[in-house]
Amino acid sequence: MAGLHNAEFFRTCARFADVSQSEGDGEEAVLHATRITLSVLARRIGQLTEQIRDLEDRLARLVECHAPQLLAVVGIGPDTAVTLLITVGGNPERMGSEAPFAALCGASPVERSSGSRQYRRLNRGGDRQANAALHRIVQTRLRFDPRTQDYCERRIKEGKIRREIVRCLKRYAAREVFHLVKPVESRPPS
Repeated sequence: MAGLHNAEFFRTCARFADVSQSEGDGEEAVLHATRITLSVLARRIGQLTEQIRDLEDRLARLVECHAPQLLAVVGIGPDTAVTLLITVGGNPERMGSEAPFAALCGASPVERSSGSRQYRRLNRGGDRQANAALHRIVQTRLRFDPRTQDYCERRIKEGKIRREIVRCLKRYAAREVFHLVKPVESRPPS
C-alpha cells in the first residue's frame, strides 16, 4: 500500500473490516486488530472529509449571498472571503478609509530603521486570521496572476526583497478588499 495516494489508501483501509477473517493466534491476531483499527480510522476520515465538504459548500453559499463580489477577485476563495468578512464585522461603516482596515488586518506599514537604512515592515498587530487570509491572497496571486507576477519582477529589478514585495502586495490586497466590502453610501435625492 506504500505506493497508493491518500484517497486510494483510505478506501483500501476502509474495506479491511469487510474482509471476514477469524481471529487467530499471535501474529494473525495482531494483523486482524491492525486491519480493524485502520478500517475504523479510514471510515472516520471519510466522514470528516464529507463534513468538511458540506461546511465549505455552506460557506460558499453564504458568501455568494452576502458578498459575491469578493469571489470574483483573483486569489479569494470562500474560506478567505469568510475570514475577511468576519474581520470587517457587522458594521463596516466604522472604518472610514482603507488605512484602518489595513491596520485591523495587520497589513499597515510600520516605519523601521537600522541606522543607515530606513524601511518599512508589516504591522504585527491586528487580526492574525485576516492577515493570514491576505497572505493566502498574495501567495495565490504570485503563482497565478500575471499582473502580480509582473509587479514582483519589476520590484525585484528595483532591488526590493521578496518580503518587502509581499508586504506591499498585502497592503494592495487589503485596499482592494476594503473597497469591495465597504457599504455604498446612499445619497439623498436632490
